Amino acid sequence: MKSSQVVPSVPIKTDLPITDGAGELQDQIRARAYQLYEQRGRDDGHNLDDWLQAEAELSQVRKAA
Repeated sequence: MKSSQVVPSVPIKTDLPITDGAGELQDQIRARAYQLYEQRGRDDGHNLDDWLQAEAELSQVRKAA
């Protein structure tokens, strides 16, 4: 098992609109997780970390809205 790396927090792209639908939220999380993956240089093995970070970031954005 690879040790997880902490990815520094980066701004969320503004082209990810905030929605109320559960399916749309999953799509937003997926898109944000992919952004994080790309920003890390497409280093494989951190998909769960990326997903959880994306989920946390979007949860904060939704609470602030």
